[in-house]
Amino acid sequence: MDPAARQELARSALAGYVHGPAAATAATSLALAKADGARAVILVEGVSDQIAVEALAARRARDLNAEGIAVVPIGGAHATAQYLRRFGPGGAGVRMAGLCDAGEEDILRRGLAQAGLGSPRSRADVERMGFHVCVADLEDELIRAAGIALVEQLLDAQGDLGSFRTLQRQPAWRGRRQEDQVRRFMGAGSHRKLRYARLIVGAVDLARMPAPLDAVLADV
Repeated sequence: MDPAARQELARSALAGYVHGPAAATAATSLALAKADGARAVILVEGVSDQIAVEALAARRARDLNAEGIAVVPIGGAHATAQYLRRFGPGGAGVRMAGLCDAGEEDILRRGLAQAGLGSPRSRADVERMGFHVCVADLEDELIRAAGIALVEQLLDAQGDLGSFRTLQRQPAWRGRRQEDQVRRFMGAGSHRKLRYARLIVGAVDLARMPAPLDAVLADV
């Protein structure tokens, strides 16, 4: 596939989303503008998570804008408490749900308590409050849901399979689990994590969607 065709595919996969060096900050600003007056917000760590949630909503025939639901990428777990306070009972007082990575679960629990939303002691408590934990993160969940065969089909269709094979041959990654190789590949360069969040959600059978991703939509 020639470079121009690959670039066009990449642009198409990111249609409707900001990208570039300031993408994270711009995406948060745009989402916060939508959150003004929203009846509910879904807090996610990054833009790829936002894209995945919104892509699944579209597949589930849900119009989040019409429902008054804003998906807000908060720029990482360090900002969790800040946004929980902003939208919680001491702030906007709207319905909240969210996703977090397994490594940040303790941060989420502390943030929920600091925002006056309760004192969750277990993952089940966190889930009852509308927040769902991805193991290890949403990219990992999506890769496992899709399976390597489907992921490689998507890589091939996007003109990325050759680059992925190159990564697999690198000494640091040779012989590693394919799921780990894919996760590393998608996390490096060309906004791959953002693009493949949308592409994988669009390709995976709805019955195989990661449980946390399905659950967070069901909670708003």
